[in-house]
Amino acid sequence: MNAASNAAATTPTTPTTPTTLPPRDREANFHGNRLLYILWERHLVICAPIALALPPTTTFGDLLDRVLPGTVFAQHPDWALIDWAQARWSAGSQPLQPEHHQTLAELGLGHKALLRLRTPGLDGIGGVGG
Repeated sequence: MNAASNAAATTPTTPTTPTTLPPRDREANFHGNRLLYILWERHLVICAPIALALPPTTTFGDLLDRVLPGTVFAQHPDWALIDWAQARWSAGSQPLQPEHHQTLAELGLGHKALLRLRTPGLDGIGGVGG
């Protein structure tokens, strides 16, 4: 490498004006879908919420019966043991009592909402989440 190219390779460039780019996870970029984050509390094998891109017209029943069984949640041994009548839901920190016929929009679950699931009596493999 010659001295000129070496200097060019090591000289930092400073933008003359600050650049602000719009976030790439804006709702407008999801073609009618919204991101929904779902956290299954006390199940530490799945250490973070999953992210799903779903239409706001998805019913809660479809989420339970059609969408979630195809996620990593269904791979957990506790999944088959869930008593859905006892499941506790919250939107962020607010309790939520969803009905199967309600859409995600009707439940107030907007873009990038966090839906939390708690399954009483199921605390992860060997009870480690309890």
